[in-house]
Amino acid sequence: MMAGLVSVPFYSNLSAEQLQDIIEKSDIKFLFIGKLEEWDNKKQGVPKALPMIHFPHYANSPKIQEGQDWDDLIQRHQPLKESPIPDLNDLWTIVFTSGTTGSPKGVMLSHAVLAKIAKAEELTNVLGTFKLEKVSCFSYLPLNHVAERVGLELPCLYLGGTMSFGESPATFFKDLQDTQPTMFFAVPRIWTKMYQRVLSQTPQKVITASLEDSKDADIFKRKIRQELGLENAKIISTGAAITPEYLKKWYKKLDIHLIESYGMTEVSGAIANGPEIDAPTDSVGKAVPFSQVKIDPQTQEVLLKSPFVMSGYYKNPEKTNEILRDGWIHSGDKGKIDNKGYLKIVGRVKDTFKTSKGKYIVPNPIEEKLASHDFIEQVCVVGIGIPQPIALVNLSETGLKRTREVIEDELEVFINEINKDLINYQKLRVLVITKTLWSNQNKLLTPTLKIRRGALDEKYHNHYLNWYEAKTSIIWE
Repeated sequence: MMAGLVSVPFYSNLSAEQLQDIIEKSDIKFLFIGKLEEWDNKKQGVPKALPMIHFPHYANSPKIQEGQDWDDLIQRHQPLKESPIPDLNDLWTIVFTSGTTGSPKGVMLSHAVLAKIAKAEELTNVLGTFKLEKVSCFSYLPLNHVAERVGLELPCLYLGGTMSFGESPATFFKDLQDTQPTMFFAVPRIWTKMYQRVLSQTPQKVITASLEDSKDADIFKRKIRQELGLENAKIISTGAAITPEYLKKWYKKLDIHLIESYGMTEVSGAIANGPEIDAPTDSVGKAVPFSQVKIDPQTQEVLLKSPFVMSGYYKNPEKTNEILRDGWIHSGDKGKIDNKGYLKIVGRVKDTFKTSKGKYIVPNPIEEKLASHDFIEQVCVVGIGIPQPIALVNLSETGLKRTREVIEDELEVFINEINKDLINYQKLRVLVITKTLWSNQNKLLTPTLKIRRGALDEKYHNHYLNWYEAKTSIIWE
């Protein structure tokens, strides 16, 4: 930014093919290479003529020889003496979407967007950022994730805060404990892992009993917060996907209020959030200051209007015009707004599918119920071409430690409980435990770890009918 350049950050877990695609779309002039888990295959996606600069070697990571060495480059040049201030209308960054709904698109954000977001918080203090005695953040998401850029990087730059980075996924919990930040943002999958980690060490019965003991409840809550690395956290956020209601309720009992932040890269992060302690746990909050949210009466799609909207997709006016119409961003999410202005997301417009009975299924609410079980890590409800929906799941670490008999017994009871609350045509016929762990590497998850429904349908749809016709409710692929 100080050099007057435009940053185009990439996910470090992109495949060679994905990397090549985004390099070609972004017109970058230099590629900076830092800590990577794998490089030999990835570099096949980098054009030979593209100049590269590699940072100093990181222990236990691949040695990168290609391009210029950062330290050598610094030694050969004098540091910048000026303090340049960019024009607010200049392009700040191009952040590529994760490609959940197709090919990644480059979201163009200006410096004005950052300035407006910071000023809006300063004027309203909705999140309480300006009340913090100390701004300290713990970053573990890639820095091309809009939540990290705007939610963590911006407060640190604007208020002179400290940003700590996790060493690796393996040391995540220890790093968070050591850091004890005042601000922390995590995606639902992380909140689920933290929840499962606590339960693996302290059974729910013990937690419930400790919280009911008025004398020791506060001490117990502080102990859990400290172990989670949230002892000093004042602003604790969740987002990037809808956070299951059961998780928010569970954390609230520990005095951990998860502020749901709902938005998109295209609106520079959040368009709605719920900092109020009494915000409904099934909502994503109210529209952020100076922004508007409304529901399309025909499609129930959530429409967003904000001063923080992108300039457009880089070199893609057609897709820009598809999503941005008359100043309103068409989110692709289905939702409803209650009489107090709280927004509830009920699914994706395009995720809805029709069974062979001609009935439409909205998978997200059913998936949220399924994800509340400790044995389930990831879930996708499918059913195109069969009479009833079925659920595909990956087992969690907790589930993988149990015997097949225990898993089948518990999940069968669990499905029956869920089906009691569903309309007949929505009832789950079967739950399939897949052999394949869904990941970005096998293209079944996006780089932000969201499921690719189309890819899962393509991989498994030939089995749907056989699974549906099976005489058992739990199937092991």
